Amino acid sequence: MFTFRLKRTIKLGIKSLWMHGLRSVLTTSGIVFGVSSVIAMLAIGEGASQHAREQIERLGSQNIIIKTISPPEEEQSSGQQVVREYGLTYADAERFHNSIRNVEVVVPNRILPQRTWYRNRKVAIEVIGTVPWFPDISTVRVLRGRFLSSIDMHYKQSVCVLDENVVTELFAFDDPMYQDVKIATDYYRVVGIVTQQAFVSDLQTIDDQTPTAPGQGGANVGNIYIPLTTIKDRFGEISIEFSGSSGGKIEKVELQEIIVKVGSIEEVLPTRDVLETLLNRFHKQDDYQVVVPLELLRQAKRTKLIFSIVLGSIAAISLVVGGIGIMNIMLATVSERTREIGIRRALGARKRDIIVQFLSETLLLTLAGGILGIILGSSIPYLVTYFGNMPTIITSLSLILAFGISAMVGITFGLYPAYRAANMDPIESLRHE
Repeated sequence: MFTFRLKRTIKLGIKSLWMHGLRSVLTTSGIVFGVSSVIAMLAIGEGASQHAREQIERLGSQNIIIKTISPPEEEQSSGQQVVREYGLTYADAERFHNSIRNVEVVVPNRILPQRTWYRNRKVAIEVIGTVPWFPDISTVRVLRGRFLSSIDMHYKQSVCVLDENVVTELFAFDDPMYQDVKIATDYYRVVGIVTQQAFVSDLQTIDDQTPTAPGQGGANVGNIYIPLTTIKDRFGEISIEFSGSSGGKIEKVELQEIIVKVGSIEEVLPTRDVLETLLNRFHKQDDYQVVVPLELLRQAKRTKLIFSIVLGSIAAISLVVGGIGIMNIMLATVSERTREIGIRRALGARKRDIIVQFLSETLLLTLAGGILGIILGSSIPYLVTYFGNMPTIITSLSLILAFGISAMVGITFGLYPAYRAANMDPIESLRHE
């Protein structure tokens, strides 16, 4: 009996909505766009957050990264050029390795923006002078050939390892293995190809204050790794930047970055405190920055939660607006069907039958809008990824949330018109023209 009454109620609801097809479509469109905006905005927020978390995780949850930054410049009273010396040193790396018990690996890096040539092709890159055990603290994995060796370090060999982005941009269809590439004024033999590695400078949440070599602007396509001893011998530690009539400035920086890996995640924060104590003791100026990827990861998760709430709230407003539109139309429908309501009450229909009838029509509108909104909302992120080159992730939770909200909107904004219709006086309704 209940199933029969439910089927009959749904059929009556569909028939009533079909009689005013255009009005039903326009009313449903508010829910369609509301649901699709919820899904699309949550997908964009989730994609951006996931991308940031992946970048941070690639830096290593057990790593502590110390970067050289340029301290505030002091005005010189005389016109003499003075070598401005600051930043991390080889002595710092030795000190970290020998003085801190929890440290497993210490990797000093010298990073310089340069240009590299292969035949008639030229690209902007970052030359990274590093040590053979660099892969131990990074996600770099050898795809072909090998990484740098202790022999390369000892003899200051002219060898290099390219990441896959540089290979794509510089060599196109040529085989890069054992070819010679030119960096600045010297040639280096390619001995390996590795996957790309994320650096702190890749993250927009960190200010990139690493000093750059003069005249080396432009976006870098990737990284080239050479022995630390080689980069020290070939490029030195002093850079000169000219600035027109004022002459220029001379700076000496030994290392741009030192990465320290500890034994476990629990030791990261205590070791960070010890490192900062050592740095404060031996650095008289504020010329370093300590970055803990573990803290960045936790901050990214908190930011993602806030971001999702803000985006979801903004999108939910459009659902509320759609619900107001449905209430408005249902109130107009109640006025139009006053005589029908009176006839049904006179023939024995109860108040709850009237409520169920109008609620079913409201739910049909919102559920249809919810389904269409899910289809539209699921397609928008793919278009954003394709045309905007932005990562997007559609989660099942966002689909359930959007559809559930649309159903709640239908029930919430359909209750008042339904109760108003049910509480009409049958005699007055029959007199209505």
